[in-house]
Amino acid sequence: MQFHILPATMDVEKLTLHQVMELERTPGLTIAPCQLRPESRGTIHLRTANPFDHPSIKPNYLSAQVDCDTIVAGMRWGRKIAAQPALAPYVEYEQLPGTAVETDADMLAFIRDSGSTIYHPVGTCAMGRADDPRSVVGPDCRVHGIDGLRVVDASVMPRLVSGNTNAPTIMIAEKASDMIRAAARKAVAA
Repeated sequence: MQFHILPATMDVEKLTLHQVMELERTPGLTIAPCQLRPESRGTIHLRTANPFDHPSIKPNYLSAQVDCDTIVAGMRWGRKIAAQPALAPYVEYEQLPGTAVETDADMLAFIRDSGSTIYHPVGTCAMGRADDPRSVVGPDCRVHGIDGLRVVDASVMPRLVSGNTNAPTIMIAEKASDMIRAAARKAVAA
């Protein structure tokens, strides 16, 4: 579990379908739990052969029970953090989800309604063995069965890492560039 803690709150009245966030004018504190190793798995598929048509994306957020249990536990830990002696004197009230939301079911309903992703998708071109039906690329980032094509980004990670994907993606790119250069040197020498 990772907590994103902000010394501010967002104006919930101005949130839109596209999650445009605007800071509130009054002081506040946001404690947002984030599950680092979700088990829920979504899908992305082409809908047509036309590359300009949007794909079918089904994220399936919170489809695994362990994810539901973990994020509810994170909400409860957020409340415990806010109740600690160092913070409690500065907390006047809980804006969201509010103290009326107490049961696991109510918390999960709130999370499903208001939660969002932190935009670190991985696994759409997962790395693995060629005989694994879930894998798309091998350890050299080459697409199985297609000569001359590599995928070098966060999509090759078979599972989400415990944290932001930026540094691991840079590492993948650095390693792939080393492999590509080594193969080019070998081809020139032959």
